[in-house]
Amino acid sequence: MSLWPNARLPDLSGQTAVITGANSGIGYYAALEFARAGADVILACRSVERGKAALAGIEVQARGRARLELLDLADLESVRAFAARIAARQEAIDILLNNAGVMAPPTRQTTAQGFELQLGVNFLGHFLLTALLMEKLRKTRATRIIQVSSIAHRQGRMAWEDLQSERQYRAWNAYRQSKLAMLIFALELGRRAEAAGLKALSLAAHPGIAATELVRNGPGRNSLIGVLQNLAAPLIQQPGDAGAWPLILAGIDPAARQGAYYGPQGWLECRGLPGAAKAEPKALDKDAGQRLWDAAEQLTGTAFRLYP
Repeated sequence: MSLWPNARLPDLSGQTAVITGANSGIGYYAALEFARAGADVILACRSVERGKAALAGIEVQARGRARLELLDLADLESVRAFAARIAARQEAIDILLNNAGVMAPPTRQTTAQGFELQLGVNFLGHFLLTALLMEKLRKTRATRIIQVSSIAHRQGRMAWEDLQSERQYRAWNAYRQSKLAMLIFALELGRRAEAAGLKALSLAAHPGIAATELVRNGPGRNSLIGVLQNLAAPLIQQPGDAGAWPLILAGIDPAARQGAYYGPQGWLECRGLPGAAKAEPKALDKDAGQRLWDAAEQLTGTAFRLYP
């Protein structure tokens, strides 16, 4: 893998990065580069087999600066167990990259707690994880909490009266909603951290359209949108490692400010060098931020406190 032209990561020795979905795609590439820069990386993965394969690759290329921890975001009990293990072993966390995701299952599926799968995995699992790790995230002035959104958030809509898609399930609508929720969450967390005087930066990033397994082999690949996307791939897609660039930049940008959003700088933010991305007004809506926060606390059964 190579970084973008003239990019150079700072020395991350002594820092700890937790990355969900780090066994493949943009999560793996981000984990590899953070480990190469000296960070101790925790690969939070659902699959033991795939997690071990990713760990082996990083150990070879980054001299063993990684370890595997099992995490199933489709089960809040797994999230709680993972957070408890990390809290017991880590004094502080410098980077939390909430990257793992599910894209457009053709039929409605649910998590262990009965949530619609995409809302549950992409957003609710990460909301709970961030809440449970907040004590460790407060321990360093340079903490960065990064939510991975998508250009799909532009067409997303929060179906407040049917967040779980119980009345009507449309795969891509549910996906867009989950990614809009991730961006709203990042911005609301940033506002709350700033109001509380915390130094932690809440950021967001998106990969554009990256040629990863999530896109190539996703359940939605045979839908009309999936077929059209595959036909247009040569024009709009970029390699999977390039899709990780905005995530990496969010993790190391010395000019980062609270609530910053990163993405590719090319046509429609589909591909290109990483830089500032555009968040739609609906993601910036403070009322939506409050409403989503309240809904997530209720659904996860957890009060998200920035202080004990």
